[in-house]
Amino acid sequence: MLEPNGPLPPEIYWRRRAFAIGILVVALALMIWLVLAVVRGGDSPGDAKAAATSSSVEKPAVAPTAKPAGTGESGAPKSPSGSAAATPSGVSAAGQCQDQSLAIKVTVEQPTYKTGEQPVFGIVITNISSVPCTRDMGSGLQQVSVYTLDGQRRLWSSTDCYPDGQPDIRTLNRGEQAAFTVTWSGSTSQPSCAGERVQVPSGAYSVVAQLGSVRSAAEPFNIA
Repeated sequence: MLEPNGPLPPEIYWRRRAFAIGILVVALALMIWLVLAVVRGGDSPGDAKAAATSSSVEKPAVAPTAKPAGTGESGAPKSPSGSAAATPSGVSAAGQCQDQSLAIKVTVEQPTYKTGEQPVFGIVITNISSVPCTRDMGSGLQQVSVYTLDGQRRLWSSTDCYPDGQPDIRTLNRGEQAAFTVTWSGSTSQPSCAGERVQVPSGAYSVVAQLGSVRSAAEPFNIA
């Protein structure tokens, strides 16, 4: 038998050497695997999948909605000066009384006149808007007309023979009135004062007053 501290038999020596080499190979493989794991940052198949699905698609920029021309920031219409217009109904921006801001009424001084007498008519113009306004109410702009009672035939108008008149500019507060009187000779007339003027016969008639497009109700009267 061999001594314990003596030389090993060849077969045992090569077995132990092969075993040691195998351990070194395993250790080297393990080290290589650890180095690769560190370099890859610990990624796993699950991590790669998550990274692939988390990428987002760029969305196109949304263009701001265009506002119609002539509107303010809120889209509401604006005036040329840039501020919203706030003109009261019936009154122009310059403070002029528009027709719709006025009312007109005609009256007859007495219900019956004798043939040859001169009927007197009263005209009252009222500012029916909510603010003061100004209007030229001269006699050349007022029109007082006499008709047959049924309104079918016009017999006389204050502007036929006297179309021109002095300006009479009035500023009326809300609800304020301007009063005028017109005297009729009792004779007929035609536009531009054409033709012969004759005295109307006795009978029933009506009178109407007008300023611009504002027209009064007809007021009846008699000539006996």
